[in-house]
Amino acid sequence: MDKMIIFDLDGTLWDSSVQVAESWNMVLEENTGRKWNLTAADISRNMGKTMDQIADDLFSEYEPDERYAMARYCEVFENAYITEHGGDMYPGVTETLHKMHEAGYIMSVVSNCQKDYVRAFLDSMKMHEVFTDYEEWGRSGYLKADNIRLVMQRNNISGAVYVGDIQADADAAAKAGVPCIWASYGFGHIEHPAAVLDSFDKLPALLKELGIIG
Repeated sequence: MDKMIIFDLDGTLWDSSVQVAESWNMVLEENTGRKWNLTAADISRNMGKTMDQIADDLFSEYEPDERYAMARYCEVFENAYITEHGGDMYPGVTETLHKMHEAGYIMSVVSNCQKDYVRAFLDSMKMHEVFTDYEEWGRSGYLKADNIRLVMQRNNISGAVYVGDIQADADAAAKAGVPCIWASYGFGHIEHPAAVLDSFDKLPALLKELGIIG
């Protein structure tokens, strides 16, 4: 198997919107002296964006420098909170990923998240051995299409498929020159995906159907 399966994280492997909202409410109240009452819906509608883009939405009443500073202390606290509390894995993800790893699939994660958020996921869900590599906007400074290319290049991978849940994932995959499978159980919709994944445990069979994996 010389092709890589690259996964989005939020809305594809797990849903951490409840835990992220909890952590942000705690740290924002501590740093601003007011209650915020952010909800899981506030977080989930922003999944797939960079932290600065999320700050533009949620902290728009503040000047840019201040809102981005707020995002920085939110993301640091969030990483620690997620490491301890985890998120909610979608049905079948844990078992299927371990089976795919044992079968020799080459897998990685590419997300528009802050630095160390993927590591928090890997730590909390004990998934380090499953993935060959990962990249994130907060670490590389690149958006998703460039990070897809980066992960492929440094692992000497010529072909890949991206699994994501929103149109921005499909757009990034297209820009990187790889097909996108739509995780339809996630947060959004994708127009004209290479295939539709409605249950994660169906992924290995779907990859074989598409001829991506023999």
